[in-house]
Parts: sequence; C-alpha cells; structure tokens
Amino acid sequence: MRTALQYVLSFIFIVQMYLSMFLMALYWTPIAMFRKDGAFDAVHSYCRWVRASAAFLVGLKSEIRGEVPQDEVIIAAKHQSFFDIIMIVSVVPRPKFIMKKELLWAPIVGWYAKKIGCVPVDRGKRSEAMKKMVADVKAGAAEPGQLIIYPQGTRVAAGAKKSYKVGVAVLYTELGQDCVPAATNVGVFWPRHGILRKPGLAVVEFLPRIPAGGTVEAFMARIEPLVEGASDRLAAEAGFTGKG
Repeated sequence: MRTALQYVLSFIFIVQMYLSMFLMALYWTPIAMFRKDGAFDAVHSYCRWVRASAAFLVGLKSEIRGEVPQDEVIIAAKHQSFFDIIMIVSVVPRPKFIMKKELLWAPIVGWYAKKIGCVPVDRGKRSEAMKKMVADVKAGAAEPGQLIIYPQGTRVAAGAKKSYKVGVAVLYTELGQDCVPAATNVGVFWPRHGILRKPGLAVVEFLPRIPAGGTVEAFMARIEPLVEGASDRLAAEAGFTGKG
C-alpha cells in the first residue's frame, strides 16, 4: 500500500513539475526577453520550486554540500538523473551546459538553454563544438559563468560504472580554468527511468577544486576516482547497496 501511494504521489509530482514549468515560463519569458539576467532568475526560481515540491509531495529532500562556485569555472559533475541538474542549477549563479543540439527544439527548455548560454553539440561533431567554445572563451565572446559538463557523457545509474571521457580534460587544459568536481547520490531516489520518486535525502556535493594548469593525463587520473569515490560514499550514506 505504501509503495502504491508513493507511485501516486510521484505521478502527481511529475505532472505539477511540468505544469509549473509552463506557468513559470508564461511569467518569466517576457522578462527574460528584455532583461539579461531574467533567464537566470527564471531557471533559478523553477529549480528551487522543483526541490521544494519534491520534498513536500514525495518526501525527497535535497541538500547541497561543499563550497558552491561563484567564479568562472568548469563543474565536472556526476550525472544520475534530471534532479542533479535541478540541484546544481538552483544554487550556481550563472550555469551553462554542453548539451545535445536536439534539446534546443524542446519546448521552453531549449529557449532558456540558449538564453543562459548553453553550448549545443551535434552528435559526432563534439570536438568541433569544443574547439569553437574554447575559441569563444579566449576571444571574450562567450558569456562568463559556470560551465557544467558530465565527464561520462550521459546519465549513469547509481552503482553502475562508465568510463570518463577525455573531453572534460581537454576543456580544463584549453580553457585554463579551475575545475570543481561534483558528486551526487540522486540516482538512489530519482532513477533514470520510471516515475517512482523515493523519499530520502538527495545530496550534491561540490568537492575541492582542481586548480588550473595541470595536464590532461594528470587531470584524468584524478577526476574519476575523486568523483566516483565521493558519489559511492553518498550512495552508501543513503543506504544504497545494490547495483544500477
């Protein structure tokens, strides 16, 4: 009975989450069209609402640990579900992502992604997109902010393993910016697929930053064990013992 009720509450939460996106877009879009920071205010408001409504409706509380980066850095984050995106964006002042180009056509999401400076990437042309982004940053053409990238390239379930891609290390060396690793356990409560949202405490933890100036090899040797170890620790803290 308790599981059935949690499914019902999860469904209600998901419906209101997308309905809230539509209603907030009606309010914020005219503002974002004419005020530069309006798009950031909009995404911050929406993400904070999702966190609050998740706690109220399905008992999924959320907590940010570590020092939230305020300067121009790369955030190399563990990605387990939509909720870790929500949590990071709710606290980072000027978030932007490297994202699949197809998402630009998603209603509401695509327009706001473009407004906040996300970098669309064609499938099969990732290296070209990265070269352009590096060139834009060096030329001062890119908007300043916190560039969020997922080193594994996709969502990975709690307990599952997937190798880290070298693209994040290339960006780190080419941009000459510090990197802030971020670990999470959100996949324990909010899986990649299905509607069930479990009660508990979802955590995103910003780890000590990796200073700029390192090599690709040194960065790759450091980033994966750092993020994976912290994410496994957070999952164990949440009582997770299985495999994704």
